[in-house]
Amino acid sequence: MALSTDDIRSAATRLDQAEKTRKQIRQLSLEHPTITIEDAYAIQKAWVEMKVAQGRVVKGHKIGLTSKAMQSALNIDEPDSGILLDDMFFADGGLVPSDRFIGTRVEAELAFVMKSRLAGPDCTMFDVLNATDFVVPALEILDTRVERVDPQTKATRKIFDTIADNAANAGIVLGGRPIRPMDADLRWIGVLCFRNGQLEETGLAAGVLNHPATSVAWLANKIAPNGLALEAGQVVLAGSFIRPIETRKGDTIQADYGPYGSVSCYFA
Repeated sequence: MALSTDDIRSAATRLDQAEKTRKQIRQLSLEHPTITIEDAYAIQKAWVEMKVAQGRVVKGHKIGLTSKAMQSALNIDEPDSGILLDDMFFADGGLVPSDRFIGTRVEAELAFVMKSRLAGPDCTMFDVLNATDFVVPALEILDTRVERVDPQTKATRKIFDTIADNAANAGIVLGGRPIRPMDADLRWIGVLCFRNGQLEETGLAAGVLNHPATSVAWLANKIAPNGLALEAGQVVLAGSFIRPIETRKGDTIQADYGPYGSVSCYFA
């Protein structure tokens, strides 16, 4: 790790303030050119610990950058992950307060609700399916507390900035019809995603590492060296299989998963 404990703590504090004031901070990768992936996760961890100290409760995990196209664009060869907290969950068909966020985008995903504890190393897709209670359609709401483009240098965000920023996570909506993990070929679950009644994006769950359960297995193995596991009852967002849809105040987003129902939200 290239950053000191003070650097990590300072970055986490700045992210926390950026979220509360809705004023983005400069890219951490510009402030700390030698920052590493390990540093970025350390900042994320410090920020989550601040949130927990403020009364938040950890409810699960999110996995991002699961498509080859996104990984190639950021010059990485694996996904990233973040933490889901209790205040990030919004009701299906409910209101999402736009004024709470800076610049929202939405992705369509499958969420795994864990039936039993799942720990790496050597966790496989089959271990994930055995440990999952049910899979449910979901929307992930993204936000960024870090500037996407630096005004001075025009540099764009790096993977370090996204990871430190809790993998850009801001909210989650669960809906549709819960699916037992062996009752469907999860790869072939598709989605039509609409904004204000207009079709914006379509995708298949196979876009997530060929099978969304493979993504969950990756996470279980990734966090195992830190003594962590996916716990019973936790929600795990497996990764988007559409491109992010930009949203504004007044937008309604609906994701139609065909026989598996739909999930929607309104940005009030």
